[in-house]
Amino acid sequence: MTGTIAAHIGDELETGLEPGVEAALQSIRPVPRISIQAFCETEGVYKPIERAKNDRRMGRAQVKLNMGGLAAAIEYYSSAPTPNLVIVESRLPPSELFSALAGLAEVCDPSSKVVIIGHHNDVTLYRELIRSGISEYLVAPISIADVIGVVSQIFVDPQAEPLGRIVAFVGVKGGVGSSTVAHNMAWTMSALFKAETVLLDADLAFGTANMDFDQDPAQGMAEAVFSSERFDETMLDRLLVKCSEHLSMLAAPAVLDRTYDLPSDAIMPLLEVAQRSTPLIILDLPHIWSDWVKRTLVTADEVVIVASPDLANLRNAKNMLDQLTALRPNDKKPWLVLNQVGVPKRPEISVKEFATPLGVTPLAAIPFDPQLFGNAANNGQMIGEMDAANPVAAQFNEMAHVLTGRAEVKAPKRSGLQAMLAKLKRGK
Repeated sequence: MTGTIAAHIGDELETGLEPGVEAALQSIRPVPRISIQAFCETEGVYKPIERAKNDRRMGRAQVKLNMGGLAAAIEYYSSAPTPNLVIVESRLPPSELFSALAGLAEVCDPSSKVVIIGHHNDVTLYRELIRSGISEYLVAPISIADVIGVVSQIFVDPQAEPLGRIVAFVGVKGGVGSSTVAHNMAWTMSALFKAETVLLDADLAFGTANMDFDQDPAQGMAEAVFSSERFDETMLDRLLVKCSEHLSMLAAPAVLDRTYDLPSDAIMPLLEVAQRSTPLIILDLPHIWSDWVKRTLVTADEVVIVASPDLANLRNAKNMLDQLTALRPNDKKPWLVLNQVGVPKRPEISVKEFATPLGVTPLAAIPFDPQLFGNAANNGQMIGEMDAANPVAAQFNEMAHVLTGRAEVKAPKRSGLQAMLAKLKRGK
């Protein structure tokens, strides 16, 4: 039923694996940088998932195991975001499983994948679960090869669309704080959703990510860009610097030892590799209008332009919005973030007057607070890390929900699992 080796846990040798299981593992590609949570009911399922967690092929994944099965998963996700993959064991008979899964569908993010481990070898059940949006149904007992194999099959399928979501930040004028917003968003997304996130500081000449995160890395971003012909996941792993549990970065060089007149496709290989291995990619772009910056903005899944509320910013924001809207005709308009709002004694355009001629609603209006941002920068910390109760931290949280598609809306789109379960229910 599983399409992989159905080896009993008791058959695995204490000093190693059965030859068949070992051979199956050798053919499995490494799992990308994703988050996985498993909810088990029996030790026979818990143990192989635990062994898979420690396998080198799962080295980049964040795996958490829990007992309690389907009921525990539903209770947990009623107040917490779902990871990239949810693995749930259930001993319920087929007649009860679908109604129980309806509860999981209600609390499961549409982008999350779900694997069910059941105890009933029923072809009809398998087909109905797959049709309902479940990514895979495994029949217990399972082996370590089953676990790693199904995760790899879901996330490493060469025919599948790229895993990673690219959110690009660019300032409409120098000094508007685009990098500060980008870095805070990278940290917020990784901490809030426990999702593996990579920050790419593409301001190669004057990037500040290394200082903002109190790191002293090598020239990771520059090496990646200038090694594009041989860039792969192994090199990406070597160059990434860990900033927190779920956040890594490629920093810009700290010295001006070269110029950066890049071709239009300069960072495309890097983005393609990052998308194959990381769910969230935050791109901090410099304030320049060049072929490679323009192409990168066109490529991104989400574009956030950052501006301050004055006339020059308004002109630049309109020009950039018009250009990007024309270049991305099948995408929604870029998001607008107004930063440094309320500078004392500075004549400003109100948020409403700034947004109206642009035809957009600002994603956020971040107040001017030099003490808050200055202390964070001096400490090498993000706003949410230094003062989680601050209203600015709450704004970053709200922005993170919108940019990752997790924001609550009046009529949310239902996931494939929810839609099919509703259809099956109507048919009964």
